[in-house]
Amino acid sequence: MSYVSIENISKAFNGQTVLHDLSLSFNEGEFVTLLGPSGCGKSTLLRTLAGLIHPEDGAIKIDGNDVTNLKAKDRQIGMVFQSYALFPNMTVAENIAFGLKMKKLDKHTIQQKVGRMVELVGLSGKEASYPRQLSGGQQQRVALARSLVTEPKVLLLDEPLSALDAQIRKNLQKQLKSIQRELNMTTVLVTHDQEEAMAVSDRIYILNGGRIAQSGTPHEIYTKPANEFVARFIGNYNVLKGDELASVTQGSEFTNSLYAVRPEALRGEIIEGGYEISGKIEKVMMLGNVTRYELVSHGVAVTAEHLHKTDEVVQEGAIKTLYIDKKDVIPLT
Repeated sequence: MSYVSIENISKAFNGQTVLHDLSLSFNEGEFVTLLGPSGCGKSTLLRTLAGLIHPEDGAIKIDGNDVTNLKAKDRQIGMVFQSYALFPNMTVAENIAFGLKMKKLDKHTIQQKVGRMVELVGLSGKEASYPRQLSGGQQQRVALARSLVTEPKVLLLDEPLSALDAQIRKNLQKQLKSIQRELNMTTVLVTHDQEEAMAVSDRIYILNGGRIAQSGTPHEIYTKPANEFVARFIGNYNVLKGDELASVTQGSEFTNSLYAVRPEALRGEIIEGGYEISGKIEKVMMLGNVTRYELVSHGVAVTAEHLHKTDEVVQEGAIKTLYIDKKDVIPLT
């Protein structure tokens, strides 16, 4: 039995449907990500789960209990927003303790719980600091601790790391996953960042236009996109028409209308029984440890990505042959 169950949820604003009869479920202790572009309905779905928005149709169940008509404060859900929403006149410890004080717990219990949370999120020594004295990453950890300290059944994260710079965001992703694992906390993250979703999730739901485009583990989503939208959204996939693929590979067995090929699946080494593509390199980009380049063959452009090698320089204008394993050519629906 699923720990969180969202059944046939629909929601419209001003006559425009934002969520179309959505059904999805999460297991206890699972880290789930709602991933998609702006306007796809992911934040609306999260806020519906939180009780901040009421759906027109459908039901929401948590731990076997129907919470569809319960107020947000009665759902035992913690939520962390992008804006942190910390009280500026309260210290770190006081911000974290706020929810516990509202529950009227005794002072000793509050101190114990706050102390554990401060240690868990790596803020020891900052208990007496005010939000203005903290970095953005530290403020976000205070917001996370404040939500966790009340021991909610489900933790909801609404793009909590998007305002941070890249390095801090990556570090917090690791900490967030570690904390979630330690607490075995059922967690739902909303993000538009594909790399973030891949880094932290047990399962991903990709939304498009208020509908689920695909769901699965990060590995399943990345290696087996179900349709053109997912292939184009989830990475730098080459999405080619059947006749384009036939032209560049000189193959004849491409019966589907569209196919997807990962850029790293285009290799420089000969693959026995695979496809061969020869063409001219038009563009080269250095992306740290990866070289990305565009090769044009028979008027069709394909993107390849290889680990950067100091003794191999890819130059624009060069003629190059790439090889693809047949299993890496994915037909799309």
